[in-house]
Amino acid sequence: MPSAHRASSLARFSVAAAWLAAMALQPAAAEPLPARNGFPSQTVKFVSPFPPGGGNDATARLVTTRLPEIMGQAAVVDNRGGAGGNIGAKSVAEAKPDGYTVLTSQVSIMAVNPSLYSAPGFDPLKNFMPITQVNAAPLALVVEASSPYKTFADLATRAKASPGKVTYATPGNGTLSHLVGVVLQKDSGVDMTHVPYKGAGPALTDLLGGQVDVLVTSTASVAGMVQSGKLRVLAVTSPRRIGVFAKVPTLEELGYANARFEDWYGFFAPAGTPPERVAYLNEAIVRTLRLPEVSKLVTDGGSEVVANTPEAFAAQLRLDIDRWSRVVKLSGAKAD
Repeated sequence: MPSAHRASSLARFSVAAAWLAAMALQPAAAEPLPARNGFPSQTVKFVSPFPPGGGNDATARLVTTRLPEIMGQAAVVDNRGGAGGNIGAKSVAEAKPDGYTVLTSQVSIMAVNPSLYSAPGFDPLKNFMPITQVNAAPLALVVEASSPYKTFADLATRAKASPGKVTYATPGNGTLSHLVGVVLQKDSGVDMTHVPYKGAGPALTDLLGGQVDVLVTSTASVAGMVQSGKLRVLAVTSPRRIGVFAKVPTLEELGYANARFEDWYGFFAPAGTPPERVAYLNEAIVRTLRLPEVSKLVTDGGSEVVANTPEAFAAQLRLDIDRWSRVVKLSGAKAD
């Protein structure tokens, strides 16, 4: 139907389109980074393991739009969605380790999926080399602007009074968004029915169309629609909130224990990629993230720029794997 088509187009492209349009306004000059030992000499492919329209895809495009100015080579996004991000991650784990294939990933794929799925198809520590962490941000619980749920208390009251009647959409099984719902039900009796999608874009379409009640997703996925008034934020999952989310209450502030969740996006190369190429990609991507208009778009999306070293990102990954493996075990959640 025409209306459904318009909703789908809006949900799928609003975030990335808004970011790319903003970046066209008086961009700061990027400092080129000369090739080292012939690298790079061809297009670098960034695999996003979700469909277009969500925060993972928008993050990849945010970087690849300006990265060619620094590298002197093209950078493209390849969307490979499915299985909560496992399909795209596995494809990069199996790619030639030459620096020309990069995974755009996030904490749910790298730190949660290995515990949630019996066979995710990759090992985050053995199959990848961290390049840099892009950001750190809370998750957001949002409803369509005309929703009867004006506050999180409204939603929780309904979910407790009628268990399973309220539906919550997420970008997929095993994402942090999914675990938010699991923990709320287990610890606080907020019993909602999980509706997993293959990415935030399709979930946004159904939220706008009234097929689901609430969406739990990254701030980057919904910042533009929150700012335009199409969505209302009920709560966020950590105190690290900025931009349009600055005054939104956290779940902990609302009295929900064990409900602090923090999301991040980052870039990874296949294990075995020459360290000097990983170092080059780190420097090029960090330069991109520190461009004033790029960092502003990250913060406007409700995130803080991290842009750290491969070593610091590897340490963060190990901490997150330890934490989220314990959360998954305690929750009893499984996604196979």
